[in-house]
Amino acid sequence: MRPTFIIALLFFCFTIENNLFAQQKKDPILFEKEIRIKSDPFIGETNFYKARSFFLQKEWDSTLVYSAQQLNQPVKDSKIQDFCHFFRAYSFNKKKLFQEAKKEFSKISYDFEFYIQTNIYLGEIAIEQREFQKAIDYFKIIEKSNDHKLISKVKVNIEHNLGICYLHLKQYDKSEAYLLKSIEAPEVKKDTLKLARFYGDMGVLYYEQYNDELAISYFQKAYQLSKSTKDYKVKQNMALNMAVVEENRKKFSESLRYRKEYEKWKDSLNNQSKIWEVARIEKEFAIKQKQKEVSLLKSENKAKVAERNGFLYTAIALLLLLLTTIYFYREKVKSTRIITTQKEDLDALNATKDQILSILSHDLRSSIIALKYSNRLLSDELAPNNLDNVNSLLDQNSTMVNSLYNLLDNLLHWALSQTKNSYFEITSLRLLSITEQVVYNYLPLMKEKNIIFTNNVLKSDMIQADQESFKIVLRNLIDNAIKFSDQDGTITLYTQNTHDMYCDLVIQDTGAGMTEETRLELLKDSVLLAKKEHEDKIGTGLGVQLCKTMIKKNQGMFAIESTLGKGTKMIVSLPKALTNG
Repeated sequence: MRPTFIIALLFFCFTIENNLFAQQKKDPILFEKEIRIKSDPFIGETNFYKARSFFLQKEWDSTLVYSAQQLNQPVKDSKIQDFCHFFRAYSFNKKKLFQEAKKEFSKISYDFEFYIQTNIYLGEIAIEQREFQKAIDYFKIIEKSNDHKLISKVKVNIEHNLGICYLHLKQYDKSEAYLLKSIEAPEVKKDTLKLARFYGDMGVLYYEQYNDELAISYFQKAYQLSKSTKDYKVKQNMALNMAVVEENRKKFSESLRYRKEYEKWKDSLNNQSKIWEVARIEKEFAIKQKQKEVSLLKSENKAKVAERNGFLYTAIALLLLLLTTIYFYREKVKSTRIITTQKEDLDALNATKDQILSILSHDLRSSIIALKYSNRLLSDELAPNNLDNVNSLLDQNSTMVNSLYNLLDNLLHWALSQTKNSYFEITSLRLLSITEQVVYNYLPLMKEKNIIFTNNVLKSDMIQADQESFKIVLRNLIDNAIKFSDQDGTITLYTQNTHDMYCDLVIQDTGAGMTEETRLELLKDSVLLAKKEHEDKIGTGLGVQLCKTMIKKNQGMFAIESTLGKGTKMIVSLPKALTNG
Protein backbone atom coordinates (compact mmCIF):
# COMPACT_ATOMS: atom_id res chain seq x y z
CA MET A 1 0.00 0.00 0.00
CA ARG A 2 2.68 2.49 0.98
CA PRO A 3 4.89 2.22 -2.17
CA THR A 4 1.85 2.45 -4.43
CA PHE A 5 0.76 5.61 -2.66
CA ILE A 6 4.17 7.22 -3.13
CA ILE A 7 4.29 6.47 -6.86
CA ALA A 8 0.80 7.87 -7.40
CA LEU A 9 1.61 10.96 -5.39
CA LEU A 10 4.81 11.55 -7.29
CA PHE A 11 2.93 11.30 -10.53
CA PHE A 12 0.50 13.98 -9.53
CA CYS A 13 3.14 16.37 -8.23
CA PHE A 14 5.19 15.93 -11.36
CA THR A 15 2.36 16.70 -13.70
CA ILE A 16 1.17 19.80 -11.88
CA GLU A 17 4.58 21.53 -12.00
CA ASN A 18 5.89 21.21 -15.51
CA ASN A 19 6.37 24.92 -16.15
CA LEU A 20 9.94 25.49 -17.28
CA PHE A 21 9.91 28.59 -19.39
CA ALA A 22 8.05 30.82 -16.95
CA GLN A 23 8.80 34.20 -18.42
CA GLN A 24 7.37 33.20 -21.79
CA LYS A 25 4.12 31.95 -20.30
CA LYS A 26 3.75 34.97 -18.05
CA ASP A 27 4.56 37.47 -20.76
CA PRO A 28 4.02 35.94 -24.23
CA ILE A 29 3.98 39.41 -25.83
CA LEU A 30 7.56 40.02 -24.64
CA PHE A 31 8.68 36.62 -25.98
CA GLU A 32 7.04 37.29 -29.36
CA LYS A 33 8.56 40.78 -29.45
CA GLU A 34 12.06 39.35 -28.88
CA ILE A 35 11.53 36.76 -31.62
CA ARG A 36 10.30 39.46 -34.00
CA ILE A 37 13.18 41.87 -33.29
CA LYS A 38 15.91 39.23 -33.56
CA SER A 39 14.51 37.77 -36.81
CA ASP A 40 13.55 41.03 -38.57
CA PRO A 41 16.81 41.19 -40.61
CA PHE A 42 15.85 37.96 -42.43
CA ILE A 43 12.21 38.61 -43.41
CA GLY A 44 13.31 39.25 -47.00
CA GLU A 45 13.26 35.46 -47.42
CA THR A 46 9.64 34.67 -48.31
CA ASN A 47 9.46 31.20 -46.76
CA PHE A 48 11.20 32.40 -43.61
CA TYR A 49 8.78 35.31 -43.29
CA LYS A 50 5.81 32.93 -43.61
CA ALA A 51 7.34 30.48 -41.12
CA ARG A 52 7.84 33.28 -38.58
CA SER A 53 4.34 34.66 -39.12
CA PHE A 54 2.72 31.27 -38.55
CA PHE A 55 5.00 30.69 -35.52
CA LEU A 56 3.80 33.93 -33.90
CA GLN A 57 0.20 32.95 -34.74
CA LYS A 58 0.78 29.53 -33.08
CA GLU A 59 -0.04 27.70 -36.33
CA TRP A 60 2.42 24.86 -35.72
CA ASP A 61 1.72 22.76 -38.84
CA SER A 62 2.15 25.73 -41.19
CA THR A 63 5.29 26.73 -39.29
CA LEU A 64 6.76 23.27 -39.92
CA VAL A 65 5.90 23.40 -43.64
CA TYR A 66 7.45 26.81 -44.42
CA SER A 67 10.48 26.36 -42.15
CA ALA A 68 11.25 23.10 -44.00
CA GLN A 69 10.93 24.91 -47.34
CA GLN A 70 13.31 27.61 -46.12
CA LEU A 71 15.87 25.01 -45.00
CA ASN A 72 15.76 23.54 -48.51
CA GLN A 73 16.58 26.92 -50.07
CA PRO A 74 20.12 27.61 -51.37
CA VAL A 75 20.48 30.45 -48.83
CA LYS A 76 22.69 28.97 -46.11
CA ASP A 77 22.83 31.81 -43.58
CA SER A 78 23.51 30.09 -40.25
CA LYS A 79 21.27 32.46 -38.30
CA ILE A 80 18.30 31.82 -40.60
CA GLN A 81 18.90 28.09 -40.22
CA ASP A 82 19.08 28.44 -36.41
CA PHE A 83 15.75 30.27 -36.36
CA CYS A 84 14.16 27.65 -38.63
CA HIS A 85 15.40 24.80 -36.39
CA PHE A 86 14.15 26.70 -33.33
CA PHE A 87 10.71 27.24 -34.90
CA ARG A 88 10.51 23.56 -35.87
CA ALA A 89 11.70 22.28 -32.49
CA TYR A 90 9.28 24.55 -30.64
CA SER A 91 6.39 23.43 -32.88
CA PHE A 92 7.22 19.73 -32.45
CA ASN A 93 7.39 20.27 -28.68
CA LYS A 94 3.94 21.89 -28.68
CA LYS A 95 2.61 18.93 -30.67
CA LYS A 96 4.17 16.51 -28.08
CA LEU A 97 6.51 15.04 -30.72
CA PHE A 98 9.47 15.05 -28.36
CA GLN A 99 11.95 12.99 -30.39
CA GLU A 100 11.60 15.28 -33.41
CA ALA A 101 11.84 18.32 -31.14
CA LYS A 102 15.10 17.01 -29.63
CA LYS A 103 16.58 16.47 -33.10
CA GLU A 104 15.77 20.04 -34.16
CA PHE A 105 17.04 21.57 -30.89
CA SER A 106 20.32 19.67 -31.28
CA LYS A 107 20.94 21.36 -34.67
CA ILE A 108 20.94 24.87 -33.19
CA SER A 109 24.33 26.66 -32.98
CA TYR A 110 25.90 27.65 -29.66
CA ASP A 111 25.91 31.35 -30.64
CA PHE A 112 22.16 31.43 -31.37
CA GLU A 113 20.34 34.24 -29.51
CA PHE A 114 17.93 31.79 -27.88
CA TYR A 115 20.42 28.98 -27.21
CA ILE A 116 19.88 29.13 -23.43
CA GLN A 117 16.15 28.66 -24.01
CA THR A 118 16.87 25.53 -26.05
CA ASN A 119 18.45 23.96 -22.95
CA ILE A 120 15.32 24.85 -20.99
CA TYR A 121 13.16 23.07 -23.54
CA LEU A 122 15.52 20.08 -23.74
CA GLY A 123 15.31 19.79 -19.96
CA GLU A 124 11.54 19.90 -20.20
CA ILE A 125 11.52 17.17 -22.84
CA ALA A 126 13.87 15.03 -20.73
CA ILE A 127 11.44 15.24 -17.80
CA GLU A 128 8.53 14.33 -20.09
CA GLN A 129 10.51 11.25 -21.17
CA ARG A 130 11.53 10.54 -17.54
CA GLU A 131 15.23 10.93 -18.34
CA PHE A 132 15.90 12.79 -15.11
CA GLN A 133 19.71 12.73 -15.17
CA LYS A 134 19.70 14.30 -18.64
CA ALA A 135 17.26 16.92 -17.42
CA ILE A 136 19.63 17.71 -14.52
CA ASP A 137 22.53 18.14 -16.96
CA TYR A 138 20.55 20.65 -19.03
CA PHE A 139 19.40 22.61 -16.00
CA LYS A 140 22.96 22.75 -14.62
CA ILE A 141 24.07 24.38 -17.91
CA ILE A 142 21.44 27.05 -17.36
CA GLU A 143 22.57 27.58 -13.75
CA LYS A 144 26.09 28.31 -14.98
CA SER A 145 24.94 30.72 -17.71
CA ASN A 146 26.13 34.33 -17.75
CA ASP A 147 22.73 35.55 -18.90
CA HIS A 148 21.74 36.89 -15.47
CA LYS A 149 18.60 38.60 -16.80
CA LEU A 150 17.21 35.31 -18.12
CA ILE A 151 18.37 33.28 -15.11
CA SER A 152 16.61 35.66 -12.72
CA LYS A 153 13.33 34.99 -14.54
CA VAL A 154 13.55 31.18 -14.54
CA LYS A 155 15.61 30.61 -11.36
CA VAL A 156 12.68 29.43 -9.21
CA ASN A 157 11.42 27.00 -11.85
CA ILE A 158 14.91 25.64 -12.57
CA GLU A 159 15.51 25.01 -8.85
CA HIS A 160 12.14 23.35 -8.45
CA ASN A 161 12.58 21.07 -11.44
CA LEU A 162 16.07 20.11 -10.28
CA GLY A 163 14.48 19.18 -6.96
CA ILE A 164 11.87 17.06 -8.76
CA CYS A 165 14.55 15.32 -10.83
CA TYR A 166 16.63 14.47 -7.74
CA LEU A 167 13.46 13.27 -6.03
CA HIS A 168 12.81 10.81 -8.85
CA LEU A 169 16.45 9.69 -8.63
CA LYS A 170 15.99 9.22 -4.84
CA GLN A 171 18.78 11.70 -4.06
CA TYR A 172 16.75 13.18 -1.26
CA ASP A 173 19.31 15.57 0.23
CA LYS A 174 19.85 17.37 -3.07
CA SER A 175 16.14 17.29 -3.78
CA GLU A 176 15.37 18.86 -0.41
CA ALA A 177 17.97 21.61 -0.89
CA TYR A 178 16.62 22.64 -4.29
CA LEU A 179 12.95 22.38 -3.33
CA LEU A 180 13.47 24.52 -0.23
CA LYS A 181 15.33 27.15 -2.28
CA SER A 182 12.55 27.19 -4.88
CA ILE A 183 9.97 27.95 -2.16
CA GLU A 184 11.71 31.11 -0.93
CA ALA A 185 10.70 33.46 -3.76
CA PRO A 186 7.02 32.36 -3.92
CA GLU A 187 6.77 32.82 -0.14
CA VAL A 188 8.09 36.38 -0.42
CA LYS A 189 5.75 37.17 -3.33
CA LYS A 190 2.88 35.24 -1.68
CA ASP A 191 2.32 33.31 -4.90
CA THR A 192 -0.52 31.09 -3.67
CA LEU A 193 -0.76 28.86 -6.74
CA LYS A 194 2.96 28.14 -6.92
CA LEU A 195 3.23 27.59 -3.15
CA ALA A 196 0.38 25.07 -3.25
CA ARG A 197 2.25 23.09 -5.92
CA PHE A 198 5.65 23.39 -4.24
CA TYR A 199 4.36 22.46 -0.76
CA GLY A 200 2.74 19.40 -2.31
CA ASP A 201 6.10 18.37 -3.77
CA MET A 202 7.77 18.89 -0.37
CA GLY A 203 5.13 16.61 1.12
CA VAL A 204 6.02 13.91 -1.42
CA LEU A 205 9.72 14.28 -0.61
CA TYR A 206 9.23 13.76 3.13
CA TYR A 207 6.53 11.11 2.72
CA GLU A 208 8.83 8.97 0.62
CA GLN A 209 11.42 9.20 3.40
CA TYR A 210 8.73 8.08 5.91
CA ASN A 211 8.87 11.45 7.67
CA ASP A 212 5.08 11.40 7.89
CA GLU A 213 4.60 14.22 10.37
CA LEU A 214 6.53 16.77 8.30
CA ALA A 215 5.09 15.43 5.04
CA ILE A 216 1.49 15.71 6.24
CA SER A 217 2.07 19.28 7.46
CA TYR A 218 3.17 20.24 3.92
CA PHE A 219 0.23 18.40 2.37
CA GLN A 220 -2.13 20.29 4.66
CA LYS A 221 -0.49 23.62 3.78
CA ALA A 222 -0.79 22.81 0.10
CA TYR A 223 -4.44 21.84 0.51
CA GLN A 224 -5.31 25.04 2.41
CA LEU A 225 -3.55 27.20 -0.20
CA SER A 226 -5.31 25.38 -3.04
CA LYS A 227 -8.63 26.65 -1.68
CA SER A 228 -7.55 30.21 -2.57
CA THR A 229 -6.71 29.38 -6.18
CA LYS A 230 -8.92 29.12 -9.25
CA ASP A 231 -6.87 26.28 -10.75
CA TYR A 232 -9.12 23.21 -10.76
CA LYS A 233 -6.17 20.92 -11.46
CA VAL A 234 -4.35 22.06 -8.31
CA LYS A 235 -7.53 21.80 -6.22
CA GLN A 236 -8.11 18.29 -7.57
CA ASN A 237 -4.59 17.03 -6.90
CA MET A 238 -4.31 18.53 -3.41
CA ALA A 239 -7.66 16.97 -2.44
CA LEU A 240 -6.48 13.59 -3.78
CA ASN A 241 -3.20 13.85 -1.84
CA MET A 242 -5.13 14.48 1.39
CA ALA A 243 -7.48 11.57 0.61
CA VAL A 244 -4.50 9.20 0.25
CA VAL A 245 -2.87 10.59 3.42
CA GLU A 246 -6.02 10.15 5.51
CA GLU A 247 -6.61 6.68 4.08
CA ASN A 248 -3.12 5.59 5.15
CA ARG A 249 -3.82 7.10 8.58
CA LYS A 250 -6.99 4.94 8.78
CA LYS A 251 -9.19 8.04 8.89
CA PHE A 252 -11.58 6.71 6.33
CA SER A 253 -14.37 9.26 6.84
CA GLU A 254 -11.93 12.13 6.26
CA SER A 255 -10.44 10.26 3.30
CA LEU A 256 -13.91 9.83 1.82
CA ARG A 257 -14.64 13.55 2.24
CA TYR A 258 -11.42 14.47 0.42
CA ARG A 259 -12.14 11.83 -2.22
CA LYS A 260 -15.55 13.40 -2.89
CA GLU A 261 -13.95 16.82 -3.13
CA TYR A 262 -11.43 15.38 -5.58
CA GLU A 263 -14.25 14.00 -7.73
CA LYS A 264 -16.01 17.38 -7.61
CA TRP A 265 -12.93 19.25 -8.87
CA LYS A 266 -12.30 16.52 -11.43
CA ASP A 267 -15.81 16.99 -12.81
CA SER A 268 -15.34 20.77 -12.82
CA LEU A 269 -12.09 20.37 -14.72
CA ASN A 270 -13.76 18.08 -17.25
CA ASN A 271 -16.66 20.51 -17.62
CA GLN A 272 -14.22 23.37 -18.12
CA SER A 273 -12.43 21.38 -20.81
CA LYS A 274 -15.75 20.66 -22.48
CA ILE A 275 -16.71 24.34 -22.33
CA TRP A 276 -13.41 25.31 -23.92
CA GLU A 277 -13.88 22.68 -26.59
CA VAL A 278 -17.42 23.86 -27.31
CA ALA A 279 -16.19 27.45 -27.44
CA ARG A 280 -13.46 26.41 -29.86
CA ILE A 281 -15.96 24.60 -32.07
CA GLU A 282 -18.35 27.56 -31.96
CA LYS A 283 -15.51 29.89 -32.89
CA GLU A 284 -14.54 27.69 -35.84
CA PHE A 285 -18.18 27.51 -36.91
CA ALA A 286 -18.53 31.30 -36.66
CA ILE A 287 -15.39 31.74 -38.77
CA LYS A 288 -16.75 29.37 -41.40
CA GLN A 289 -20.09 31.19 -41.42
CA LYS A 290 -18.29 34.51 -41.78
CA GLN A 291 -16.28 33.11 -44.67
CA LYS A 292 -19.50 31.95 -46.31
CA GLU A 293 -20.97 35.42 -45.87
CA VAL A 294 -17.86 36.98 -47.39
CA SER A 295 -18.03 34.58 -50.33
CA LEU A 296 -21.72 35.34 -50.77
CA LEU A 297 -21.06 39.08 -50.72
CA LYS A 298 -18.32 38.64 -53.31
CA SER A 299 -20.72 36.71 -55.52
CA GLU A 300 -23.38 39.38 -55.08
CA ASN A 301 -20.88 42.10 -55.96
CA LYS A 302 -19.84 40.21 -59.08
CA ALA A 303 -23.50 39.83 -60.04
CA LYS A 304 -24.08 43.57 -59.49
CA VAL A 305 -21.06 44.44 -61.61
CA ALA A 306 -22.24 42.10 -64.35
CA GLU A 307 -25.75 43.58 -64.14
CA ARG A 308 -24.36 47.12 -64.27
CA ASN A 309 -22.21 46.26 -67.29
CA GLY A 310 -25.22 44.67 -68.93
CA PHE A 311 -27.24 47.83 -68.44
CA LEU A 312 -24.34 49.90 -69.75
CA TYR A 313 -23.91 47.80 -72.89
CA THR A 314 -27.68 47.78 -73.42
CA ALA A 315 -27.81 51.55 -73.07
CA ILE A 316 -24.96 51.95 -75.54
CA ALA A 317 -26.64 49.60 -77.98
CA LEU A 318 -29.95 51.44 -77.66
CA LEU A 319 -28.21 54.77 -78.11
CA LEU A 320 -26.47 53.52 -81.25
CA LEU A 321 -29.77 52.16 -82.51
CA LEU A 322 -31.44 55.48 -81.78
CA LEU A 323 -28.69 57.43 -83.54
CA THR A 324 -28.82 55.06 -86.50
CA THR A 325 -32.59 55.40 -86.66
CA ILE A 326 -32.31 59.18 -86.50
CA TYR A 327 -29.62 59.19 -89.15
CA PHE A 328 -31.54 57.03 -91.60
CA TYR A 329 -35.16 58.09 -91.09
CA ARG A 330 -34.72 61.74 -90.04
CA GLU A 331 -38.20 61.92 -88.68
CA LYS A 332 -39.15 65.50 -88.11
CA VAL A 333 -40.45 65.11 -84.55
CA LYS A 334 -37.49 63.06 -83.41
CA SER A 335 -35.05 65.36 -85.17
CA THR A 336 -36.57 68.39 -83.46
CA ARG A 337 -36.45 66.67 -80.06
CA ILE A 338 -32.81 65.67 -80.56
CA ILE A 339 -31.84 69.15 -81.66
CA THR A 340 -33.63 70.67 -78.65
CA THR A 341 -31.97 68.24 -76.26
CA GLN A 342 -28.57 68.83 -77.79
CA LYS A 343 -29.09 72.57 -77.53
CA GLU A 344 -29.99 72.31 -73.84
CA ASP A 345 -26.98 70.10 -73.18
CA LEU A 346 -24.78 72.48 -75.12
CA ASP A 347 -26.07 75.46 -73.14
CA ALA A 348 -25.39 73.60 -69.89
CA LEU A 349 -21.91 72.65 -71.07
CA ASN A 350 -21.22 76.22 -72.15
CA ALA A 351 -22.34 77.49 -68.75
CA THR A 352 -20.12 74.90 -67.08
CA LYS A 353 -17.25 75.88 -69.35
CA ASP A 354 -17.69 79.56 -68.50
CA GLN A 355 -17.67 78.80 -64.77
CA ILE A 356 -14.58 76.61 -65.05
CA LEU A 357 -12.74 79.26 -67.10
CA SER A 358 -13.77 81.90 -64.60
CA ILE A 359 -12.39 79.86 -61.71
CA LEU A 360 -9.16 78.99 -63.47
CA SER A 361 -8.55 82.51 -64.75
CA HIS A 362 -9.03 84.08 -61.32
CA ASP A 363 -8.21 81.70 -58.46
CA LEU A 364 -5.66 79.44 -60.11
CA ARG A 365 -3.83 82.36 -61.75
CA SER A 366 -3.81 84.32 -58.48
CA SER A 367 -2.56 81.32 -56.52
CA ILE A 368 0.25 80.57 -58.96
CA ILE A 369 1.32 84.24 -59.08
CA ALA A 370 1.40 84.29 -55.26
CA LEU A 371 3.38 81.05 -55.21
CA LYS A 372 5.79 82.40 -57.83
CA TYR A 373 6.28 85.60 -55.83
CA SER A 374 6.82 83.61 -52.62
CA ASN A 375 9.39 81.37 -54.31
CA ARG A 376 11.25 84.47 -55.56
CA LEU A 377 11.33 85.80 -51.98
CA LEU A 378 12.54 82.40 -50.82
CA SER A 379 15.32 82.49 -53.43
CA ASP A 380 16.28 86.02 -52.32
CA GLU A 381 16.47 84.87 -48.68
CA LEU A 382 18.58 81.82 -49.53
CA ALA A 383 21.08 83.72 -51.69
CA PRO A 384 22.73 85.57 -48.75
CA ASN A 385 22.10 82.57 -46.45
CA ASN A 386 19.45 84.53 -44.59
CA LEU A 387 17.59 81.51 -43.16
CA ASP A 388 15.45 83.34 -40.60
CA ASN A 389 12.48 83.81 -42.91
CA VAL A 390 12.87 80.55 -44.88
CA ASN A 391 10.59 78.45 -42.63
CA SER A 392 7.88 81.10 -42.73
CA LEU A 393 8.05 81.27 -46.53
CA LEU A 394 7.99 77.49 -46.80
CA ASP A 395 4.88 77.37 -44.57
CA GLN A 396 3.25 79.97 -46.83
CA ASN A 397 4.13 77.91 -49.92
CA SER A 398 2.74 74.78 -48.25
CA THR A 399 -0.50 76.59 -47.45
CA MET A 400 -0.79 77.87 -51.04
CA VAL A 401 -0.11 74.42 -52.50
CA ASN A 402 -2.72 72.93 -50.15
CA SER A 403 -5.21 75.55 -51.29
CA LEU A 404 -4.40 74.79 -54.93
CA TYR A 405 -5.01 71.12 -54.23
CA ASN A 406 -8.36 71.93 -52.61
CA LEU A 407 -9.20 74.09 -55.65
CA LEU A 408 -8.58 71.24 -58.08
CA ASP A 409 -10.36 68.74 -55.79
CA ASN A 410 -13.42 70.99 -55.51
CA LEU A 411 -13.32 71.64 -59.25
CA LEU A 412 -13.36 67.90 -59.94
CA HIS A 413 -16.26 67.20 -57.56
CA TRP A 414 -18.19 70.20 -58.81
CA ALA A 415 -17.74 69.14 -62.44
CA LEU A 416 -18.86 65.61 -61.55
CA SER A 417 -21.92 66.96 -59.77
CA GLN A 418 -22.79 69.09 -62.82
CA THR A 419 -22.41 66.22 -65.27
CA LYS A 420 -24.11 63.73 -62.88
CA ASN A 421 -21.27 61.23 -63.17
CA SER A 422 -20.62 60.83 -59.43
CA TYR A 423 -21.91 57.87 -57.40
CA PHE A 424 -24.60 58.97 -54.97
CA GLU A 425 -26.47 56.94 -52.33
CA ILE A 426 -28.32 58.33 -49.31
CA THR A 427 -27.96 56.16 -46.20
CA SER A 428 -28.18 56.53 -42.41
CA LEU A 429 -24.96 58.05 -41.03
CA ARG A 430 -23.68 58.56 -37.50
CA LEU A 431 -22.78 62.25 -37.52
CA LEU A 432 -20.05 62.11 -34.84
CA SER A 433 -18.12 59.38 -36.66
CA ILE A 434 -18.13 61.26 -39.99
CA THR A 435 -17.03 64.56 -38.43
CA GLU A 436 -14.18 62.87 -36.56
CA GLN A 437 -12.95 61.23 -39.77
CA VAL A 438 -12.93 64.52 -41.71
CA VAL A 439 -11.49 66.67 -38.90
CA TYR A 440 -8.59 64.26 -38.32
CA ASN A 441 -6.91 65.34 -41.61
CA TYR A 442 -7.11 69.02 -40.62
CA LEU A 443 -5.60 68.74 -37.13
CA PRO A 444 -2.04 69.59 -38.36
CA LEU A 445 -3.35 72.78 -40.05
CA MET A 446 -5.16 73.76 -36.86
CA LYS A 447 -2.06 73.08 -34.82
CA GLU A 448 -0.01 75.26 -37.20
CA LYS A 449 -2.29 78.23 -36.47
CA ASN A 450 -2.71 77.25 -32.78
CA ILE A 451 -6.46 76.94 -33.27
CA ILE A 452 -8.50 75.45 -30.42
CA PHE A 453 -10.89 72.87 -31.89
CA THR A 454 -13.92 71.37 -30.10
CA ASN A 455 -16.26 68.68 -31.43
CA ASN A 456 -19.51 68.72 -29.42
CA VAL A 457 -21.52 66.57 -31.85
CA LEU A 458 -23.58 64.00 -29.92
CA LYS A 459 -23.10 60.26 -30.38
CA SER A 460 -26.87 59.89 -30.81
CA ASP A 461 -27.11 62.28 -33.78
CA MET A 462 -28.06 60.36 -36.95
CA ILE A 463 -28.68 61.84 -40.41
CA GLN A 464 -29.78 60.71 -43.87
CA ALA A 465 -27.16 61.65 -46.48
CA ASP A 466 -24.71 60.40 -49.08
CA GLN A 467 -21.48 59.81 -47.18
CA GLU A 468 -18.95 61.01 -49.77
CA SER A 469 -20.81 64.18 -50.78
CA PHE A 470 -21.38 65.02 -47.10
CA LYS A 471 -17.65 64.63 -46.45
CA ILE A 472 -16.96 67.07 -49.33
CA VAL A 473 -19.27 69.61 -47.65
CA LEU A 474 -17.53 69.15 -44.28
CA ARG A 475 -14.05 69.40 -45.80
CA ASN A 476 -14.86 72.69 -47.54
CA LEU A 477 -16.55 74.29 -44.54
CA ILE A 478 -13.80 73.23 -42.09
CA ASP A 479 -11.12 74.32 -44.57
CA ASN A 480 -12.79 77.74 -44.86
CA ALA A 481 -13.08 78.01 -41.07
CA ILE A 482 -9.34 77.35 -40.71
CA LYS A 483 -8.43 79.60 -43.63
CA PHE A 484 -10.35 82.63 -42.33
CA SER A 485 -9.45 82.09 -38.64
CA ASP A 486 -6.71 84.18 -37.07
CA GLN A 487 -3.82 82.78 -35.04
CA ASP A 488 -5.04 81.37 -31.66
CA GLY A 489 -8.63 81.28 -32.87
CA THR A 490 -11.31 78.70 -32.06
CA ILE A 491 -13.43 76.37 -34.20
CA THR A 492 -16.41 74.48 -32.76
CA LEU A 493 -18.65 71.77 -34.21
CA TYR A 494 -22.03 71.14 -32.57
CA THR A 495 -25.60 70.19 -33.41
CA GLN A 496 -28.96 71.91 -32.91
CA ASN A 497 -32.30 70.15 -32.90
CA THR A 498 -34.58 73.07 -33.75
CA HIS A 499 -36.58 71.05 -36.30
CA ASP A 500 -38.47 67.78 -35.92
CA MET A 501 -37.32 66.48 -39.29
CA TYR A 502 -33.85 68.06 -39.63
CA CYS A 503 -30.59 67.94 -37.68
CA ASP A 504 -28.56 71.19 -37.79
CA LEU A 505 -24.76 70.82 -37.88
CA VAL A 506 -23.05 74.12 -36.98
CA ILE A 507 -19.41 74.91 -37.92
CA GLN A 508 -18.57 78.01 -35.89
CA ASP A 509 -15.30 79.98 -36.04
CA THR A 510 -13.95 83.18 -34.51
CA GLY A 511 -12.38 84.31 -37.77
CA ALA A 512 -12.70 87.34 -40.02
CA GLY A 513 -16.46 87.07 -40.59
CA MET A 514 -18.23 88.78 -43.51
CA THR A 515 -20.56 91.63 -44.34
CA GLU A 516 -24.31 91.15 -44.68
CA GLU A 517 -23.99 91.85 -48.42
CA THR A 518 -21.44 89.07 -48.84
CA ARG A 519 -23.54 86.66 -46.74
CA LEU A 520 -26.62 87.22 -48.90
CA GLU A 521 -24.53 86.94 -52.08
CA LEU A 522 -23.19 83.56 -50.99
CA LEU A 523 -26.72 82.26 -50.32
CA LYS A 524 -28.04 83.23 -53.76
CA ASP A 525 -28.89 80.42 -56.18
CA SER A 526 -26.71 81.91 -58.87
CA VAL A 527 -24.76 80.24 -61.64
CA LEU A 528 -21.92 82.73 -61.29
CA LEU A 529 -19.67 82.43 -58.25
CA ALA A 530 -19.67 85.15 -55.62
CA LYS A 531 -16.60 87.38 -55.27
CA LYS A 532 -14.65 86.61 -52.09
CA GLU A 533 -14.68 89.11 -49.23
CA HIS A 534 -11.01 88.55 -48.31
CA GLU A 535 -8.88 88.67 -51.44
CA ASP A 536 -5.66 88.11 -49.48
CA LYS A 537 -6.79 84.59 -48.60
CA ILE A 538 -6.03 81.98 -51.26
CA GLY A 539 -9.24 80.03 -51.89
CA THR A 540 -11.22 78.39 -54.61
CA GLY A 541 -14.22 80.64 -54.78
CA LEU A 542 -16.03 77.43 -55.61
CA GLY A 543 -16.29 75.84 -52.16
CA VAL A 544 -19.58 77.36 -50.99
CA GLN A 545 -21.17 76.83 -54.43
CA LEU A 546 -20.12 73.16 -54.29
CA CYS A 547 -21.45 72.86 -50.72
CA LYS A 548 -24.83 74.30 -51.71
CA THR A 549 -25.05 71.89 -54.65
CA MET A 550 -24.19 68.85 -52.50
CA ILE A 551 -26.52 69.89 -49.63
CA LYS A 552 -29.40 70.43 -52.04
CA LYS A 553 -28.73 67.04 -53.61
CA ASN A 554 -28.96 65.52 -50.11
CA GLN A 555 -32.38 67.23 -49.62
CA GLY A 556 -30.90 69.54 -47.00
CA MET A 557 -30.73 73.26 -46.27
CA PHE A 558 -27.84 75.69 -45.87
CA ALA A 559 -27.64 78.89 -43.82
CA ILE A 560 -24.96 81.38 -42.82
CA GLU A 561 -24.76 83.61 -39.74
CA SER A 562 -21.80 86.00 -39.61
CA THR A 563 -20.55 89.21 -38.05
CA LEU A 564 -17.67 91.04 -39.67
CA GLY A 565 -14.58 90.82 -37.48
CA LYS A 566 -16.15 88.37 -35.00
CA GLY A 567 -16.70 85.10 -36.82
CA THR A 568 -19.05 82.94 -38.85
CA LYS A 569 -21.54 80.10 -38.35
CA MET A 570 -22.10 77.75 -41.30
CA ILE A 571 -25.30 75.76 -40.63
CA VAL A 572 -25.99 72.56 -42.57
CA SER A 573 -29.48 71.07 -42.04
CA LEU A 574 -29.96 67.47 -43.16
CA PRO A 575 -32.87 65.04 -42.69
CA LYS A 576 -32.76 63.04 -39.46
CA ALA A 577 -32.39 59.27 -39.70
CA LEU A 578 -35.11 57.18 -38.09
CA THR A 579 -33.73 55.16 -35.14
CA ASN A 580 -35.10 51.79 -34.07
CA GLY A 581 -36.54 51.67 -30.61
